[in-house]
Amino acid sequence: MKHLKFIIASVMLLAAGVAAFACSRVVYLGDNGIVLAGRTLDWRTPIPTNVYVYPKGIAKESMPSGPRLEWVSKYGSVLAVGYDGGVTEGMNEKGLAMGGLFCKTSSYKTADGSDSTPVVSLAVLVSYFLDNFATVDEVENWLRNNEFGISGKTFDGGTVSLLHWAVTDKSGTTLLMEYVDGKLNLYKGRELQVLTNDPPYPQMEAINKYWQAVGGANMLPGTVRSSDRFARADFFIKHVPTNFEYAEALGCLSSIMGTVSVPYGYEIVGEPNISSTQWRSICDISGGKYYLKFADSTGDFWIDLARLRLGKGAPILKLDTSNHVDLMGCANDKLKKSPGFTPMW
Repeated sequence: MKHLKFIIASVMLLAAGVAAFACSRVVYLGDNGIVLAGRTLDWRTPIPTNVYVYPKGIAKESMPSGPRLEWVSKYGSVLAVGYDGGVTEGMNEKGLAMGGLFCKTSSYKTADGSDSTPVVSLAVLVSYFLDNFATVDEVENWLRNNEFGISGKTFDGGTVSLLHWAVTDKSGTTLLMEYVDGKLNLYKGRELQVLTNDPPYPQMEAINKYWQAVGGANMLPGTVRSSDRFARADFFIKHVPTNFEYAEALGCLSSIMGTVSVPYGYEIVGEPNISSTQWRSICDISGGKYYLKFADSTGDFWIDLARLRLGKGAPILKLDTSNHVDLMGCANDKLKKSPGFTPMW
């Protein structure tokens, strides 16, 4: 079995600044098969995020040239695309949901161009997995048997994209992907319901064990830092009823995401990574709906994949959220035909 070699272009390592979006991800597992994955995205300035729906049967590539992966999508998916150039998260028609959260301790190997290892742009990495796999086990098997490199653009004035990922399927199993000293570490299980930012997962779990010993009913850490958000989310998601009906489960997870959100307008001087929650999402993995709410909007809206054409030959659709303030309810009818987003290679 090959060892994974994740590679990032050296130009990224030379760029100024390191991003650490204060994102949080929490998975609700219901007794009756309900699986929901909530997520926040936090930053000092708004992250323009449009929603795209891609059908199956579309030919894609992981880079515009050079060693790369080429594929034809097996599944349709809904995607949250930042800056109209890179996929932040998404969910496919089989109920596989994946999202990237920033982790400033992530460490990649530098590409030297000495071999033919295919390179995948960060802009389309999430799409690759959603296009090709239906379960976490399929993703894990592919990762353990394939090598590829990672490349990506900087943004927001030179910010470098350092990420770790979480993938969850209809079984409620989550796979975490983290990079330490150039090595990919994988963690899998239904108990992996929470992910925030740094430190890496094993160290985060060690911190969380301290708070478990304190007992969340007595005291929980209250700052917006990554380890504090993790402790709050982990306590609440493991101490709420799991026998809720759908609407109750959705409300339960939404309220937990509120406890790990950063108030709109809040910022710690000198630490732009610890800033306002710009939007919150919930992937209804078991039911095929994707919910999104911007912090400055008056309501939630959602995309219902079950009511869309996702077969080969169906058009790519886009929901332009630039005027999102009053966007609410099922937004399928707001989707418009689109040529698709242009990846920031």
